[in-house]
Amino acid sequence: MDRAEYERLRWRCIRRGLLELDLTLTKFLDQEFDKLTEPEVEAFKKLAELEDWDFLGLIVGGKELSDPHEAAVLAKLRKC
Repeated sequence: MDRAEYERLRWRCIRRGLLELDLTLTKFLDQEFDKLTEPEVEAFKKLAELEDWDFLGLIVGGKELSDPHEAAVLAKLRKC
């Protein structure tokens, strides 16, 4: 992934509205972005379109996702 894509995603994550989610997502991007595959980046973008409370609920809740790339991203997010 290129640096411009990282910066765009990071900017979107900083401006969400829930501080807890902002911090979790920016930490995740800082630690994991360079390790993500292209399908995982696309899955992260899709997850980032969720409403704040829904996204945070996925991260802290036990719900699993059927899409393998989204599930992989969610598992990595939960470790942050």
